Amino acid sequence: MSVSGTDQPRVLRSALLVDFDNVYIGLKRLDPAAAEAFATNPGHWLAELAQGADTDGEVTRRFLVRACYLNPSVYARYRPNFTRAGFRVVDCPSLTQQGKSSADINLVLDAVDALAAPTRYDEFVIVSADADFTPLAQRCRADDRRVTIITASPAASAYRSVADGVVGADALADLVTQTASALDAEGAASPSGTAPEVPAQRTPARDEDAAPVPPEPAPTPAAGDATSSGAQPAVEGARPAAAPVTGPTESRARRAVRRHVRTADRPVPMGAVAQVALTADPSLSSTQWGGAGGFTAWLARSLPDLAVSTRPPGHVWDPRRFGEADLPGAVADTDPTELQKQVIAVTDTPGLSQEHYRVLLERLAGDLAEHPFERVGTSRRVHEACQQAGAKVGRSTVNFVVSGVLYTGLSLSEPRTARELASAWADNVIGLCRGARMELTSGDAQAIRTWVGGGLADS
Repeated sequence: MSVSGTDQPRVLRSALLVDFDNVYIGLKRLDPAAAEAFATNPGHWLAELAQGADTDGEVTRRFLVRACYLNPSVYARYRPNFTRAGFRVVDCPSLTQQGKSSADINLVLDAVDALAAPTRYDEFVIVSADADFTPLAQRCRADDRRVTIITASPAASAYRSVADGVVGADALADLVTQTASALDAEGAASPSGTAPEVPAQRTPARDEDAAPVPPEPAPTPAAGDATSSGAQPAVEGARPAAAPVTGPTESRARRAVRRHVRTADRPVPMGAVAQVALTADPSLSSTQWGGAGGFTAWLARSLPDLAVSTRPPGHVWDPRRFGEADLPGAVADTDPTELQKQVIAVTDTPGLSQEHYRVLLERLAGDLAEHPFERVGTSRRVHEACQQAGAKVGRSTVNFVVSGVLYTGLSLSEPRTARELASAWADNVIGLCRGARMELTSGDAQAIRTWVGGGLADS
């Protein structure tokens, strides 16, 4: 925890373990330029990761262990780049006829050794989307160590859920090619080419303890705010123009919440956001949220640049990156089947209706026919085309589908028909279901293909 009255960051003694093959292959599918930046300039993204934040405030990471595991028969040309950046490069050649390297076992053995070492590592940063590392993450947590997962492709829900922090594929691609850290996005501009989901709001200055613009009168909290009696505010997503002057501890809470929400790869549950604020400033609970009367009123007053939905369980998100269509579990169908509900809950598959999935896949096919695939630009154009077609499809949903299609091995570097995209996307969703140990009958699998394929992948 930061020293009271100061903003000195805590120092985390971290172990950084990089599954090179997994990350490079995943990034190359999503963004070839990002893959090359990751492989050729590790010093850049290492410096970015060294400064960040977690739910307790700002942190500086001392990477006492820097290990990179790669297959030398394929990626030997990148070894000098990591050696120059201070990594210990562990050659993991293929030991099987199937071509699988020994990176997994070497990484796990080194992590277990680090857990037992005289030096206590506060945090283990596992750079891989391989869900086989889930038991390792659980072992680290059981030993009271923080776990941060950095992935370059879709990762299983069980793997993500055991981590204290997750940096997804799009955030990693931005991290290795830009200068704004994925772990400390406060004050950072929207990624290049990203259209805001809502009309732009004035963003508070980076130094939140500086004298702000005189605020408009704060909204009067309704009797029994959401955190006091469970009642919901009258206005959904209301955001006043500016925040009032606050003390240094409340400013730390605001910074912690903003970082947490802006670095999340989806809207964040309101309860989790409240906990972040209370961890940064425990006095908020005894002062009725700084006099606001409740948490939702405090959010509206102190963080007007964030969007809020109070529909149970409530969510908070960065409106520059997401909209209400990105809310978890939002299903466009008026009566989703029990199978659809289970798939959404277990795999995080976006809960679009079959009709809206068809619109998304057809618009993606149309964009690929007119423009070369480019991660940010393609996502932006497809999102806008869906909105124009009247389909409530969020930007994160477009990214999720694109990543899922790429993960199946279907290249988007050339035009694809909507049917090809639908088939690949349906294969990915069914794979996620089976990976989550869902027991699917042939009829269940067909129903899923019909639903997420927009009726285009029935056969």
